[in-house]
Amino acid sequence: MKYSISGEIAQSVRLDFAPGEYAWVSKGALMAYTSGMQWSLRVPGGAGGALRRSLSGEGIALTYLETQDEDQHAMLAANAPGHLEIWDLEGDGAVTTTRGSFVAAWGENVGITVTVARRAGAALFGGAGLFLQTISGVGKALVHGSGDFYERQMASDEEMLVSTGNLAAFSAEVDYDIRGVGGFRRVLFGGEGLFMTNLHGPGRVLLQTLKRNYAAKSTG
Repeated sequence: MKYSISGEIAQSVRLDFAPGEYAWVSKGALMAYTSGMQWSLRVPGGAGGALRRSLSGEGIALTYLETQDEDQHAMLAANAPGHLEIWDLEGDGAVTTTRGSFVAAWGENVGITVTVARRAGAALFGGAGLFLQTISGVGKALVHGSGDFYERQMASDEEMLVSTGNLAAFSAEVDYDIRGVGGFRRVLFGGEGLFMTNLHGPGRVLLQTLKRNYAAKSTG
């Protein structure tokens, strides 16, 4: 599938479909489409994934776009200031997205599952939440970041501490936990809360320069 990203402050993407191609799209991201496009609401993974999806905050169903016609396209947007980034599921591997970061995915045998955070501490205090979306297969995933992106390819055994709300997406192989900021003054006056998210490589990491909760307040 061909795609093109445009815009600066709040980017959008155009997906050009060939007959038989399809895409999964997050709720509210479909901006416009040509008359030959068909869309429906579907639950990735069937009924078994419905409960986890409902708890993840991403909605039970996703929009499923498809067409059998020539020269059809759809326009997608994240409805928030920020940028869009393509994640190559084959080259970069599966991607795990935090709440609000997943926009779309397309390709062969693309699977979208809701996974539980590996560590209880990270789930409760790390800012990414207990339930995360993991996208796998052979194709592309489209990730939204509030503000600008900072990308890091972490080496094996490399660690990085990330402030709560600044983590957008990361390779499914990246491990993460939490670490206390330490010190009474840091907790009270540092503005970062009690914990930072501790990422452990190897894998690709996408950070967003605006915290997700800040972006939601400013656009709500």
